[in-house]
Amino acid sequence: MSDEIGRAQREVTRQVMGLPGVAGTAQGLHRGKPCIKVYLERDDSRLRAAVPRRVGAFPVHVEVTGTFRRDPRG
Repeated sequence: MSDEIGRAQREVTRQVMGLPGVAGTAQGLHRGKPCIKVYLERDDSRLRAAVPRRVGAFPVHVEVTGTFRRDPRG
């Protein structure tokens, strides 16, 4: 399963990471089942509409997180 979800995450990442307002993607769980997560900097209905709802066997869930910043301490 990890190979399948890895491929699904890479596909979603290619589709959404160039969109302004997308902060990142990850593999995660939703209600105990594997999913792909897409993190948004802000809640935007047009941006949400650009995110696929499903890739292969995996649902895609959107979370609004704000901007990720690298910790300068490493």
